[in-house]
Amino acid sequence: MTENMRAIVYRSFGEPEVLELADVAQPEPQAHEVLVRVRAAGVNPPDWKLRRVPYPPDYTEPPLTPGWDVSGVVEEVGEYVGRFKPGDEVFGMLNFPLYAGAYAEYVVARPRQFALKPAGISHVQAAALPMPALTVWQAFTDVAGVSPGQRVLVHAAAGGVGHLAVQLAKLRGAYVIGTARGSKHAFVRGLGADEVIDYTGTDFASAVSDVDLVVDIVGGDYPARSLPLIRPGGALIAVAGLTPGDVEAYTEAGVRHGLLIVEPDHAALASVAELAAEGSLNVHVDRVFPLAEAAKAHALMESGDFVGKLVLEI
Repeated sequence: MTENMRAIVYRSFGEPEVLELADVAQPEPQAHEVLVRVRAAGVNPPDWKLRRVPYPPDYTEPPLTPGWDVSGVVEEVGEYVGRFKPGDEVFGMLNFPLYAGAYAEYVVARPRQFALKPAGISHVQAAALPMPALTVWQAFTDVAGVSPGQRVLVHAAAGGVGHLAVQLAKLRGAYVIGTARGSKHAFVRGLGADEVIDYTGTDFASAVSDVDLVVDIVGGDYPARSLPLIRPGGALIAVAGLTPGDVEAYTEAGVRHGLLIVEPDHAALASVAELAAEGSLNVHVDRVFPLAEAAKAHALMESGDFVGKLVLEI
C-alpha cells in the first residue's frame, strides 16, 4: 500500500499564493535509486520562474512540486544501489533541469546525484549549497578556469550563486569585483571581495575595466554592458541567459562566452562538501521557512530583499 507524505504543490501557474501544502503519494525507489527523508530543501530562482508559466517538457501539466536541492537522510536503497546505506546523511541537486519535486518529505533519485553531507554543517546549510555551488564549480572548472591574479567580476555578488562565486574565485587566487546594492556591500566584502560596486548609483561599465572573467547572474542588458570590460582572451559565463544579439556581439568581438546550465555532479559536490567541512566555503542562509510557508519564501526570493540563500526546513 502506497504511503502519503506532505509536499508543496501548485495546481495552476501564477503568483506565490498558488503554492499549497498537500498530501501526496510518497515515492518508491526503483532498483537504481535511493529514498531520502528530506530535512531541508533549498530555494532557487528556477523554482519560482517555473511556477509562473508553463515550460516544456516537464513543467506544463500541474499539479507540480517545485525544487531540486535537498539535504536529508537515506531511508531506503534500491536493489542495485551500493553507494549509500540507510542512515547516511546526504545532500544533492536532483535531476536538474528535469523534474525532481524537492519541496517534500521524501525524494527519490539516483545515488550519484548525492554526496555525503559535509561534516559539521546542518541540513539547512547543506540544502543551500548544491545548485549555486555546482553552478560556480562547473563554471570555474569546465568553462573558464580561474587562476591567481586574474580579475573576476561577479554580478549579483550577494545572491545565492554570487556569494559562493566570490569565495571560490578568492580561493583560486583571483582579484574579485562584485556588484550589489549598497546595503549589501558589507556582506560582500566580508566574503573576501576586493571591490564592491553599488549598481543602483554607479554604472559598473564605467567603474570597471580589464577583467578576465565576468560571471553574470542577472541577465537583461548586463552581458552587453559587460562586453567592453573583458580583456582579450577573457570570457563571460552567463547564468541568467544570453540574447541572440549578445551571442552575435561576443562572437564578433572574439570573446569567449556561454550560457551555463548546471547539471548534477557528485564528484564536484564531494569537493564542495570538503571545502564546506573545512570552513573554506561558507554558505549564508538568510532566512529559514517551514515547508508550509514556501509561498513566503518564493515572495521574498522574487523581491531580492535578502542575501545568500533561502531554505525550507522540513
